[in-house]
Amino acid sequence: MNKPFALVIKFLLVAVMGCFALVSCAQPAQPGSQATENPVQPITLKIATLPILDNLPMYVAQQEGLFEKHNLNVEFIPVASAAERDQVIVAGQADGMINETISTLLYNKDKPQVQIVGFARTATPTAAQYSILANGASGIQTPQDLKGVEIGISEGTIIEYITNRLLQAEGLTAEDIKTIAVPKIPDRMSLLSSGELKAATLPDPLSLLAIQQGATVVLDDTKHPEYGYSTYSFVLPVIEKNPEAIRGFLAAVQEATQMINADSAKWSNLLSEKELVPAPVLEKFKLPPYPEASVPTQEQWNDALMWAKEKGLVNNDVSYEESVNSSFLP
Repeated sequence: MNKPFALVIKFLLVAVMGCFALVSCAQPAQPGSQATENPVQPITLKIATLPILDNLPMYVAQQEGLFEKHNLNVEFIPVASAAERDQVIVAGQADGMINETISTLLYNKDKPQVQIVGFARTATPTAAQYSILANGASGIQTPQDLKGVEIGISEGTIIEYITNRLLQAEGLTAEDIKTIAVPKIPDRMSLLSSGELKAATLPDPLSLLAIQQGATVVLDDTKHPEYGYSTYSFVLPVIEKNPEAIRGFLAAVQEATQMINADSAKWSNLLSEKELVPAPVLEKFKLPPYPEASVPTQEQWNDALMWAKEKGLVNNDVSYEESVNSSFLP
């Protein structure tokens, strides 16, 4: 073999070996090899839940696998009252809740502890969230008829706030508005039905049950929907540690909201199963529209803050920027 021909053969062999090496390097890592990434584990969020209609988008998101889609494991912790909900949050047994601005103001009056990240439900011009009702035999028909009449409420809550603001919007003064503390809704309903209370403020859909039992609507927040709403809130350590979990939670809830609004008749079984609507009114109950992704405005916050300061519930200007966070909205 002459020398030039031998050099050509050697060159070809080197080139072929190089190709084999490149192909070998390009092969995907085999299962079980160190190059395989561990799957990302779902993040668990624990939500304290009152038996209220506002929860429906969360329950739909869970039923339809939307939380799982966003790599979340959401656990619901049932609570019977706002006071119990707040105890669970303070004890660190839940990461989030449905509440409202009054509750958030009280949490953050000394330092930021929770943040509102989105609306859960809002009143609309066609769907009330809170109603001031009168006993059917009381003769009370208009807001003016409520001057000096004791109205059953829960003090220091959205119920008291909405009662004051709705009546003031209709021309009543602070001196005209009289309230009496009846914290438990079943007690308020019972006293209203018996006539021991001439008037009371109730949330939807329990207000519908009271109407079915003979109460009449004097005023509701369809006329002033800017006052009636609830919110999703989370504790700050959870927000700071798992911002993507909050973003995924709201994305799942928004998908569920769109499903509900597209076909409101589809969810009767879930309403019954979760006891979100009283059985006597379930058959004729029509779901309200749920809000698109948004948060309370600065004006809404300032109004709630002004009211809370007037009532002596807070003494300082609790920051809107530190209490309401829109950055996680889908």
